[in-house]
Amino acid sequence: MDYSSILEQAQHYVRSFYEAHVDDKLIYHNAKHTEMVVDAAARIGQHYQLSDVDFFIVNVAAWFHDIGYLTGEAQNHEERGARMAQSFLEGVGVDKRVIESVSRCIVATQLPQRAVGLVEQIVCDADLFHLGTDDFSERNKLMRKEAEAMSHKKISKDEWRRGTIRLLESHQYYTDYCRVLLGEKQHENLMKLKAKEPEPDGNPIEDLLREHGMGDLTPEKQQLTAKEKKKKDPGRGIDTVFRITSNNNQKLSSQADSKAHILIQVNSIIISVLLSLLLRKIEDHTNLEIPAIILLSVNLVTIIFSILATRPHIPEGTFNKEDLDNKKVNLLFFGNFYRMTLEEYAGGMLIMMDDKDFLYGSLIRDVYYQGIALGKKYRWLRLSYNVFMYGLIASVIAFVIAALVYTPK
Repeated sequence: MDYSSILEQAQHYVRSFYEAHVDDKLIYHNAKHTEMVVDAAARIGQHYQLSDVDFFIVNVAAWFHDIGYLTGEAQNHEERGARMAQSFLEGVGVDKRVIESVSRCIVATQLPQRAVGLVEQIVCDADLFHLGTDDFSERNKLMRKEAEAMSHKKISKDEWRRGTIRLLESHQYYTDYCRVLLGEKQHENLMKLKAKEPEPDGNPIEDLLREHGMGDLTPEKQQLTAKEKKKKDPGRGIDTVFRITSNNNQKLSSQADSKAHILIQVNSIIISVLLSLLLRKIEDHTNLEIPAIILLSVNLVTIIFSILATRPHIPEGTFNKEDLDNKKVNLLFFGNFYRMTLEEYAGGMLIMMDDKDFLYGSLIRDVYYQGIALGKKYRWLRLSYNVFMYGLIASVIAFVIAALVYTPK
């Protein structure tokens, strides 16, 4: 099925529907917002290298996710949008399973969002992508104007700000990509809104500081203190960066193992065929001796290099108190503790978790040694592919030459 062509049809359909159903009240949930969500969904989807089907699901859901605003009230607009998407996709012959997935993605954007699976998570994150961008303030103002137009009543800035603060405090992006990319900015937007909230009368902390001669902090000093605190405290984005990096390394390692296993299986099959068929008749076809030996050697060397790429290396599995004191042991890798008792390992973990430098140092070492292991694995794997590719070419050439120069007796 040509998903690219159907996606273009969906894009044209939604844009035409917005043009034919202009509603001046929809100051925020209009064609511009939909296109912004589509762009965000495509961006996130490309990061995760979605398949053609999943990329189609995400983008179609993004196009239809708010079209229900044009056919009724704001309430339950997701269900109406899902039905419109279903009707359109059935009309162009899309598979039922794909249509159901698109519908679930659209319904998942209903607040509070309830996304299950990567495609639903991507659409939900794309819908609220602006919460973690520089456009948040402007988009939030448009949303307030739309809410006033839809409800036919004035909403005070304070009331709207408090509602927005609750939204930002309760919201967290589903995908690691958005948490890293937008998490800090979303937190910054939240802090800006909270800074506008009126201070309660009589701050006991400030009174206590004044009693001890510490209540004369100027705005400049207060700002400096905040900067120093921010500098000392690692942002929550750091944890996400470590998690994403580790996950990416694990995926790359799994991919390398899979490629190595494919090489092992293919070359094992070739060796089995050669041994069972060709070598039996080698006496009758002496001209094929050298090509057969070349091919067997290539297969054997490829298998050896592939095994070396997947062969695990396990350290001694123990650590001592000196390692803990010097913060040199990485307790996040099983190879450093698999021979230790539970009590010894738990004691070491408690020490590490109580020491921020030790903890983040262990994370850094863990990511670093993952990279070292990946480098070795991929070097062996590349060597295996080179041997197999060039050796196979040489073997075929040898077989062709042997066949051309062979003179039957």
